[in-house]
Amino acid sequence: MKPIGSITILLLIVFLSFFGSIFYHVSPYALNPDAILLPPSLDHPFGTDRLGRDLLARVIEGGKNSLIIGVGSAIIASLIGLIAGVSAGFFRGMVDKGFVIIVDLFLTFPTFFLLLALVSYMQASSLVLIIVISITGWMGSARMIRSESFAIAKKPFIKILQIAGYPSYKIILKYFSPLIAPIFFISFTFGVGGAILAESGLSFLGLGVLPPQMSWGSILSEGKEVIDIAWWVSFFPGLMIFLVTYSLINISDYLQNITNKKEKLL
Repeated sequence: MKPIGSITILLLIVFLSFFGSIFYHVSPYALNPDAILLPPSLDHPFGTDRLGRDLLARVIEGGKNSLIIGVGSAIIASLIGLIAGVSAGFFRGMVDKGFVIIVDLFLTFPTFFLLLALVSYMQASSLVLIIVISITGWMGSARMIRSESFAIAKKPFIKILQIAGYPSYKIILKYFSPLIAPIFFISFTFGVGGAILAESGLSFLGLGVLPPQMSWGSILSEGKEVIDIAWWVSFFPGLMIFLVTYSLINISDYLQNITNKKEKLL
């Protein structure tokens, strides 16, 4: 089954985050002492927080940072994984041994604790979070791509090209890239969801983007102290994180099924 629903949800959330402020003319920073912790209504569709700020406006504004951090981290991590994985699988030997040592070194530490350690020593911002999350998130895609690269490198036509002296970069670009592309896109979609969850976790602990910037994770964190009397403060940013992550997982599963069917036909 094609993930039309998941793609539609993602497009709607992206449109809401980047263009919602054009249609919803409410400031996410405006304080209103007369509208503290109001439940969802026609005036405030997502309710208000404990400072009287409109929650829908804040979810729209926070979505920009969450999506930018998620996509930016996934792009960098996937590219690092692609370069490292293909190099290890194609060249093998010392390159592959070096790859294994570096990956094992990174995997020695739990990823989230490594994130906490890195972020705690620098002032968090969107750019810093993108770099830190991508540094700690490339190993999974690199290992998958390395495994596939090993299989491709063993194919007879690749060995013939190597014996004939065909340049390595041309072999990688012309023959490896199309075969590895499905795995790359799968790791990318997983990476976006993982990066958004990582950023949300850091923001929930107070180590994410700093005020006045906001993200879904920081808004969710602000609501934890009033969750017993104002469920909506945490519910709506949490719902956005869930919808994006769930949709990306569905798309990844669909891409993986297509890849598996193609491998069976080969």
